[in-house]
Amino acid sequence: MIEPPRWTREELEAARAAAIARFREVRMREPAQRYREAFASRRADVERLLGVLGQLAAPPDEAAVLAALTDEALQDVVRYLLGPPVSADDLEVLTEASLAPGALRRDAAARAAVWGAVVGGLDRARFPWAFARAPEDGERAAAVLATAALMATQRVATDRRNESKNEQEEAVFTALAGIGFARVPARVIETLDAAPLPGQCCPESMLGGRKADVVVRLHDRRILAIECKVSNSETNSVKRLKNDVAAKAEKWLSEFGTRQLVPVAMLSGCFSLISLDSAQERGVTVFWEHDLGSFCKWVASAR
Repeated sequence: MIEPPRWTREELEAARAAAIARFREVRMREPAQRYREAFASRRADVERLLGVLGQLAAPPDEAAVLAALTDEALQDVVRYLLGPPVSADDLEVLTEASLAPGALRRDAAARAAVWGAVVGGLDRARFPWAFARAPEDGERAAAVLATAALMATQRVATDRRNESKNEQEEAVFTALAGIGFARVPARVIETLDAAPLPGQCCPESMLGGRKADVVVRLHDRRILAIECKVSNSETNSVKRLKNDVAAKAEKWLSEFGTRQLVPVAMLSGCFSLISLDSAQERGVTVFWEHDLGSFCKWVASAR
């Protein structure tokens, strides 16, 4: 079997520098229009929520709370009333209540729990008048702008991550198709027999106990488990490689064995040399989206 490449520190440094340069180029080309559109949309939602809740000048009645929590766009704004804002998952854990609109319509106790968490965590810096008096024009305008900016920034960041990941996965599939690999449907892979056949690859699938972004069956019958990761900072890269990729790799290797499976990190963006070194030490093979030629050369050789 042809062993996967293990890069020297010099090779990793050169590759990561190229990835950072490419990341800068792509980010500088990103249109500002995306943020402006997100901001305008979120600003309209914040204005609508304050209208429903009576500008937060007094405790809203039950009908207003019901309307705010069961409208999906308004519910998003409600989470951003807190300081700091919380995710939907976090709010469900904190309140032990489902945020599904249908569940909230049926369950008055759940609505009370969610609204109680919002009141308790309300950002008093943005909403200093809340429940005590009518807001002054400047206070209200500042709160609307600040909240809309928070929401738009988060939306653009989330869209960037999702789009980058999807684009990276498609780039991998395109590269594999170029060397004759066929794309097949996703599946649950609990044993080697359930994996794609040699010369095939599939999108995100449950591999053992963890999901892999792309699963490939090499011609020598080994499984290639690929995690596609995009990082916007070297600090963030530690989580991407250590907590996400390397932890999965160790579990897969323990389940399938080092002779049956090769864990791969397909990377783009900003990664620290320390995190790259650590990933290799833990059994992860590193490839780069900007150098898919090296990836394809090794995959084609594994016969």
